[in-house]
Amino acid sequence: MKISLALGGGAGLGWTHIGVLRALEQSPLEIAAISGTSIGAITGASFAAGKLDYLEETARTANFRTLLRFMDPHFKRGAVMGARTIEKELDAQLGSLTFEDLDLPVAAVAADLRTGDTIVMKTGRLVPAIRASMSLPGIFKPVEYEGRLLVDGGAALPVPVSPARELAPDAICLSVNLQDDFVNRAEMAGIARTDGKEPNSIAIVKASVGLSLRNLGRYSLALDPPDFAMSPPVGHIDMQNFTRAEELIDIGRRETEAIIPAILEQAEKDLPKN
Repeated sequence: MKISLALGGGAGLGWTHIGVLRALEQSPLEIAAISGTSIGAITGASFAAGKLDYLEETARTANFRTLLRFMDPHFKRGAVMGARTIEKELDAQLGSLTFEDLDLPVAAVAADLRTGDTIVMKTGRLVPAIRASMSLPGIFKPVEYEGRLLVDGGAALPVPVSPARELAPDAICLSVNLQDDFVNRAEMAGIARTDGKEPNSIAIVKASVGLSLRNLGRYSLALDPPDFAMSPPVGHIDMQNFTRAEELIDIGRRETEAIIPAILEQAEKDLPKN
């Protein structure tokens, strides 16, 4: 009973993926492959490298001080964050690993700013590919990778279903879209005010960006639908907030546990009959 995962991007909301993986670990389902965009790539690679415990500990202990250290704020051309500490942590945990060294097939998705192409990385060194996949435009500096200028894969393929299917064509595909809970995101941004005041410009921008991300994710899934799709209710948390891991992991675990019976039923139907 094999399953492939398409883990979507979502910055701090990505801790949800840890709960998804924990629930699947305790189920009869075997994870056959993982494709990830941005934080989805980090989580998928960590799982395949046997480093999910470390990632979960990092997530659960994150606070404002550690976030400043990880983000490495600066104001150089092309980005406001240096991410040198993140790169050091990735090197420390994943070192010189390649995709071929992992326990299962993994793909990391990025976008080429020069051509607009979606870039799916599944061979070669792991850390540069992850670093490219998580390069939020304007936040982290783009990554030069094999002659391409790469940024966060959410700009091209926010929920990477097709790479997951290619890695494990015989497995049931489950997608996890962290950008779909727009109503709660708009409320969190301050659009649904009850004091009679108009929302400020920051609230309007946040809600508009959230709406664009919601629609891009839905269009992506409509073009390449998975067998099962999850849209965890995480819109009440700002995706720039990396300090809500405990709640997000619980949501990911709970939502996955709820869908596992249907996946198992489908998997049993797909088993060859003797």
